[in-house]
Parts: sequence; C-alpha cells; structure tokens
Amino acid sequence: MKMERRRFLKGAGVAIALPMMESLMPKAAATVNHKPVRRFVCLSNNYGVYQKAFFPDLKQAGKNYQMPDTLKPLEKHRDDFTTFSNLDHGFTGGHQGVPVFLSGVRPILAHNYEEGNISLDQKLAEYHGAATRFSSMTLGVKERNLLSFTRTGVQVPNVSMQQAYRAMFFEDTAEKKISQAERFKRQNSILDVVMDQAKSLNKELGKQDQQKLEEYLGSVRSLEKKIAQQEPWLQKPKPKTDVAEPKPGNGTEEQLKAMIEIIALAIQTDSTRAITCTSGFANGDFGLNGGYHGFSHHGERDEPVAALKKIEGFQISMMSYLIDLLKDQEDPINGGTLFDNTSILYGCGMAAGTHQTKNLPLVLAGGGFKHGEHKVYPMPDPQRVPAANLLLSILQQSGLEIDRFGSSTGSLTGLEWS
Repeated sequence: MKMERRRFLKGAGVAIALPMMESLMPKAAATVNHKPVRRFVCLSNNYGVYQKAFFPDLKQAGKNYQMPDTLKPLEKHRDDFTTFSNLDHGFTGGHQGVPVFLSGVRPILAHNYEEGNISLDQKLAEYHGAATRFSSMTLGVKERNLLSFTRTGVQVPNVSMQQAYRAMFFEDTAEKKISQAERFKRQNSILDVVMDQAKSLNKELGKQDQQKLEEYLGSVRSLEKKIAQQEPWLQKPKPKTDVAEPKPGNGTEEQLKAMIEIIALAIQTDSTRAITCTSGFANGDFGLNGGYHGFSHHGERDEPVAALKKIEGFQISMMSYLIDLLKDQEDPINGGTLFDNTSILYGCGMAAGTHQTKNLPLVLAGGGFKHGEHKVYPMPDPQRVPAANLLLSILQQSGLEIDRFGSSTGSLTGLEWS
C-alpha cells in the first residue's frame, strides 16, 4: 500500500458520523466537562532485542543520554518519548515471558489474581465498552500476536491487516446484518437458560464449588455484556476512507508500514482505542537469510547481530512513523493532535533472544506523559520496580481509577503526567 504521508492524512478523512463524533462539542467545553479520551497502541515482537544497541548507558539517566543505535529513528521525537532501564516482571522463563508482557501475570498463576491475567489492552477494552465499534484490535505481521488476554484467560486471536481494513470500512450486506442480529438473539437466549440453571444449581453446592460457579458465571455475564455492546453497531454506518485496501503478499517492510497506517486509520476514525501489534520477519526480507528466532540466539556473532539491528531498527522506525502520522492529525474529540492523547508502547515480555527476562526493552511515547528522559530504576530484587507499575500508570492516565493492575505494586515512580 503505497501512500504519501500528506495524502494519507487528507485521504483518510471520515465522511460519516463516528461514535464519539456524534457528541462532538466545542473543544473548550469538552476540556472542561470531560476527561480526555485516551488511546493505547502496543508495538511488539516475540524475541526481545539486541540489548547493547537498544539501551542507553546506565550512567546516563535523565535527559542528556546518548541515543542508542536502535533508537536513533526516534531522535527527532526525543522530547516525546521515555526509555526505561531495569524494569521487568520479576521472573525467569524465556519465551513464556512474551504473553506476560501486558499483564505481569503468568497464565499458570492467573488464579491468584482477582482479574486473572487480563492484559492492558483488554482492560481498556472493558473500560471503553461500546464507545467504539471494536473494543480492541489484535494485529500481527509475519508473527502471531501473543499479547492479549481476557480476564478469564482467553487469548484474543490476531487478525491480518486485510481483515482489519475490511472490518473497519466494508459495509456488511443487509442479509449479513439480519443473520448477525438473529445470532445475537440466539446467544442471549442460550445465556438466559444457562444463568437460570446455574442459579438453581448454586443452592446445592458447597462453598468451594460455589466460587468456581461464580467464576464461570462471571465469564457468562462478560459475554452478555459484549453482545449488548455489539448489537447497536449493526445498524450504524461505517466510516469512509480514500485509502485503498492493503494488498497481501508483500515483505515485512511493506506489510508493517501498511499495518502502521491501518493503526493510524483506526485511531483517526475512532474505530477502537486499544490496539496491539506484533511484528516478525520472513526469510529473505531486508536482504537477510535466516529466521528471527535463529538471529535472536546470536552468541555475539557479527552476522546475526547485524540482522537483529536491522530488524529492530526498522520496528523502531515504524514507531516513529506512527508518531509522525498521529502528530499530523487533529484530534476532533480532545483538541490538539491524536498523538497528544495516544500512548504508544514498544517492548516485549522477553528481554533478549538468550531467553533473558530481566530488564525488558521498553519505550513509551505520547499519552499525556512528561517525556524526554532515560529513566533508570534499581536493579537488585529488594528494590526492584515491577514493569507492571508502568502498565498501571498507563491505565490511570487513560482514565481508570485503580491502584493495582496485575503484579503491580503501585504507579511507576518518576513518570509524571504533563
């Protein structure tokens, strides 16, 4: 999908009323009477980073740090992002850390937490509810997205950029809308029966079984709520765009760039406010021979290290591109630009291909935070700061009035709101 940036920003305009735009008001009034509408985007991979090229020197905390090679595509946005050292989720486990990234909770230990291992994006999906057509988007380019989990531990499957584009902009036929409405009715009828039977059964159970049943009913109620949120959108028209549907079959560079543009479109049209995207690599892309997983086990050999720098540098350049797109687009809900109220988090739940999970790669841009620094946190365990504290701060900045999330111990110290 080839597109000049200026053309993208003009051509992606919305011609039909959007969910939040129905209640647009003068910007001054919106500022006084309402919390800002925040969005969240997570860009990730499944293998961590080559750390020597990613992290600034630990002695260079604060503003005057030397930009590492991998982060150099973000140099022009230096005052608009923060990089962190020594944050992690406090356990070992290699690849098992990847699905823990946005929760701080291992799936096997989810039963110890009130909200299980729900991921940050799905927590936001619950918070925003029916305000947007899609409560969240889980995207993948050349790699499975392993980031998103509901509070019942269900992993949210990822969709391709073609599926995301068509869901946002292709109108369903009248027959499909009728079929979907009938399916909602059937599902509601089944759920009503299940709830009635469960209430009767509850009287015959012991305390432990009653607790298990209540957890099950919680998932049923969650499904009921989701159906109720989806139904009104059946009859609402979808936004229009001049941007052509992306074509499949291109290499990693073209596909990830196209996906970034899809993400920007989703934010611009207020189609969703919670997005995760995992990107991978296919043999032959970037002129490289080999696989991402193999490169990540580099052993400090020159060839795989150079490959990782190229792949990860491109991922960061796409984060920079997304910032460009959002900075150039006015925010019709909050005023300012879309970037002002969008948190963009880059990182992974595995720190490096050596299966290390200490010192996760983390870069946060936008979202109404004060940026421009390299923040260094204590390394030893007694003083260790959980990475989940960063997740909690993002949720709080998004409007959630909570004091814990996942394995957090509180808001992240040193990260201030602007």
